[in-house]
Amino acid sequence: MLKVAILVRKETTAKCTGKGCLRSFFAKQDSFARYRGMDVELIGFFHSGGELDYKLAKMKEAGVQVIHVSTCMRGKYPGYKELVEKIGKNFDVIGYTHGSEDGKTTKTVSITGKHI
Repeated sequence: MLKVAILVRKETTAKCTGKGCLRSFFAKQDSFARYRGMDVELIGFFHSGGELDYKLAKMKEAGVQVIHVSTCMRGKYPGYKELVEKIGKNFDVIGYTHGSEDGKTTKTVSITGKHI
């Protein structure tokens, strides 16, 4: 079974319910469409604040293979590229959760061997 996690923007959690990310995960739509026909388990839904390195270590310990960096992170997080590169050292990274893969911005990151 493939284990995935979703990383959301801390500031967005003050007003966001997570509905878009979770709807897309459970319906296997948008960035999660790649998992249709597969057994996938959501291990974590966590935000970028606090001790992020600790959280990432816990996700690794739990067997997470792929982290979806939420759409709000891609559009609003100033250190998005560096964050994706950091996460990409230990996980495959998908650079959005719901909506268009192209998103509302032109931010893109390319990491060899990683999905984003």
